[in-house]
Amino acid sequence: MGAPGSGKGTQAEKLMNEYDCHQISTGVLLRQSIESGSDLGNKVQKIMSEGLLVSDDIVLDLIKNQLSEIGDDGFLLDGYPRNISQAKSLKDLLETINKPLDYTILINVPSEILIKRLSGRRTCSLTGKTLNIYFSSQSELDECLSNGGELLQREDDNEDSIIKRIEVYEEQTEPMIDFYRSAELLLTVDGQGPVDEVYLGLKKLMEL
Repeated sequence: MGAPGSGKGTQAEKLMNEYDCHQISTGVLLRQSIESGSDLGNKVQKIMSEGLLVSDDIVLDLIKNQLSEIGDDGFLLDGYPRNISQAKSLKDLLETINKPLDYTILINVPSEILIKRLSGRRTCSLTGKTLNIYFSSQSELDECLSNGGELLQREDDNEDSIIKRIEVYEEQTEPMIDFYRSAELLLTVDGQGPVDEVYLGLKKLMEL
């Protein structure tokens, strides 16, 4: 867990690749629903474009479906749950299928860095690579542009939407810190450094 832009998805992907676990990203599941063009996808798109959180019921249904496809394999939940209600529903679901959480990892990053990470985030239209106009090297940005690509910005990565998402996180998600601390599942890692440095700190906390 962590605020938008804290690096949850990046760190989850690194763990997934090294330890062969399935990554369950609610962001990916929601974007897939949008791309499907379904009524649900259109509803999700409107909610996300306003910087608000998708309802608990919608997200939990997506998680249930993904877990059923995984079977007995391990998994990483990326950015879910986001509030106490979801945390309790997830706990009930995982107990039912005998897949309790081993850890809940909090990635701490100051708000001013989060805003730059998100407002500066771009995707190369040619390679799909994620770049950042503030943090990526000029050579990385030029490589995409010089080959005829475009640096695309997600609709919900405008500054007003980002500030709203951080405010929603502080109001709804931060209370889960005490919830998981009391369950003795919470680990905290500083997410300000380079990706690989944060990853090493995360693995050390998990004793991997």
